[in-house]
Parts: sequence; structure tokens; C-alpha cells
Amino acid sequence: MENWTRNRGFHKLHRGGGGKSATHSPTTAAAAAGKAAAVAAVGSRWFERVRNKEVCGLRYKILTKQHSKGSRDSELESLFLRESREEEQAAARFLPPQIDRERAHNCTIMLSNVKIPFNELMDHVLVLDNSIVDADQLDKIIQFCPTKEEMDQLKDFKGDKDELGKCEQFFLELMKVPRAEFKLIAFSYMVSELRQCLNICHSAIEQIRGSAKLKRVMQTLLCLGNALNQGTARGGAVGFRLDTLLKLTDTRARNSRLTLMHHLCKVLADKLPEVLDFSKDLGSLEPASKMQLKLLAEKIQVITRGLSTVIGEKRFAKKEGRVSKKFRQDLKEFLCSARNEVYSLVSLYTALVKNANSLAQYLDEDPAICTYEQ
Repeated sequence: MENWTRNRGFHKLHRGGGGKSATHSPTTAAAAAGKAAAVAAVGSRWFERVRNKEVCGLRYKILTKQHSKGSRDSELESLFLRESREEEQAAARFLPPQIDRERAHNCTIMLSNVKIPFNELMDHVLVLDNSIVDADQLDKIIQFCPTKEEMDQLKDFKGDKDELGKCEQFFLELMKVPRAEFKLIAFSYMVSELRQCLNICHSAIEQIRGSAKLKRVMQTLLCLGNALNQGTARGGAVGFRLDTLLKLTDTRARNSRLTLMHHLCKVLADKLPEVLDFSKDLGSLEPASKMQLKLLAEKIQVITRGLSTVIGEKRFAKKEGRVSKKFRQDLKEFLCSARNEVYSLVSLYTALVKNANSLAQYLDEDPAICTYEQ
């Protein structure tokens, strides 16, 4: 009878322990399943289970004795059981956001030129103050605005934000301003770079036409050319093509390393030393030579299209409430003059093209062949 009872008890144990043990609530069952999964995650690596029907003798006694305890050792759980998914996710929130390493490095390099705290930087941006942030810095800031994924990572981060890197802290400041990227784009239209470029080109044309010293140098070169070509079909010229200037360093003396450029400088030094510093009259020539009318025209088109973007930004800013109140006011004042500014730039560019063609004719060149860049 004792053996039968023991076997029957084992049978109940095999079927779930019988009694109350066999009827768990759904919540209890789910919790037990979750803990069992945690045990399996660790225990399966070293623990080989013996099926219940094979249990007998000493192993059976150990099993029933441990089962009667009803709980595991708390120290054992703390040492060997893997954390639940919820605990892992909670711990992950304290890990620094995984910003792309190269992007974070480039952002840090860009921020090395910013000498004021990031919150003050954004204040200057929001009031459209270009005295602190120049055009180059602004363009780079726009490029490094955080993506949606980066913002989500930073929002989920629950650790100490003061311990984050410079790039992450900068992203946090940008995130405090709704639609920060578009505000920066709107601010960029305040930059007067294009007008400065157009003014430099106009200045270079005026300097070329107004330099008396440059005229004397050109006259001296014309005299040298006529002297060398005296008695030939090329002698007695009243002028010369501009590409002649490029040949001065290629025309060499017969028995010397001297070039025609050396001889021209010698003549000027001997007879007209006062014109040797003619380059001082052409201060805008070098920067103007690096500009192309085609690229300037493209920039004007970008600003013209960008004016529509700024107008659209004003509508979006209304939805942002008090956060953008100051920005909306500054943007409204900006739009009052922006249209006139765009029209002024277009007129300035049109006048530049006309003056460039006039300069070509002044130098006896065909404007269709001799472009502004030449």
C-alpha cells in the first residue's frame, strides 16, 4: 500500500502535483513561464534533465525534498539567472546613445569653432543674429541636425546627460527647438554673402577700367610688341589680345634665361617706376577671379526659391506656440525686407553681366568669346 501511495503521489507529481498546484491563475502561469524562460536561458548550457519516468531511488528523494521547499535560493537567482527583458530594456536606457562614430567625430570638429555654450548659440540662431554664427558655421550646423533615429535614442536615454559627448549634448540643444533645422535654413537667408560676391565683381570691373597705372603698363607692353614686330605684318598694332599676357613668360631671349616678362619689368623699373605697384589699384581682382557668373546666377535662383521656404516656415511657426513667439516676430520683420532684397540681388546680377560685357568691349574683346572669367 505504501508503495502504491508513493507511486500514486509520483503520478500526481508527474501530472502537475495535484490539488491546488494544478490550477494556477493566468497571471501566475505567465510569471512562472517568464521565470522558467530565464532559467532555461542560463541553465540549458550545463543542465541535462532526466525525464520524470526515469526518476527513482536517491534522485527521486532529492527531487521531492527540493520540490517541497516551493522556492529557489535567492542568492542562486541573483548570481546565475539572467535578467528579464524588462530589466534589460531598463538598463539599456542608461547606456549612451549609439551615434555614428564618424558623424559624431565630424560634428565635434565643427563644434570646436563654437566658443559659446550651446544654449546661447541656439538663442542667437532663434533671433536671427548673424553676428555670432557666420555663414560657414550655419551651413555646417544645418548638416548636423539630428535625425529622427538619433532624437529617439536621446529621448529614451535616462542616464546623466552631463556625461554625454559634445555631439550628443549639441543634439539635445537642437531638439529643444521645434523644427530647428528649418529655422536655421530661414536664418541662413540673412547672410549677405551673395551680395558681397556681386559687389566684389563690380568693384573689380571698376578698378580695371579706372586704373591709370594699369593703362601705362599695357601701353608699354604694346610698344615692346610693336618694336619686336617692326617691319612685319604684326607691327604697327593699335592693341593686342588679352591672351598675349599669358605668353609673356613663354617668350624667352635667345642667349639667356630671361623672358619677355623680365624685360617688361626691367623697362618699367627704369622708365616708369611709379607704376610698378599697379596691383594695389586692383585689390578686388584676385577674389573676383575665383567667382563665376554662372554659379552666382545659381545662388540667386536658390535664394529666390528659398524665399518661398521662409514664407512656409512662418506658417509652421504659428503652430509652435510660445516657443517660437520671438522667432515668428523676427521672421515677420525679415520677410518684410526679404522680397526687396531678392529683387535687389537680381538687379545687381543683371548689372554685373552688363558691366562684364562692357569691360570686354573696352579691352577690344568679343563678349561672346571673352567671358567674365577670362
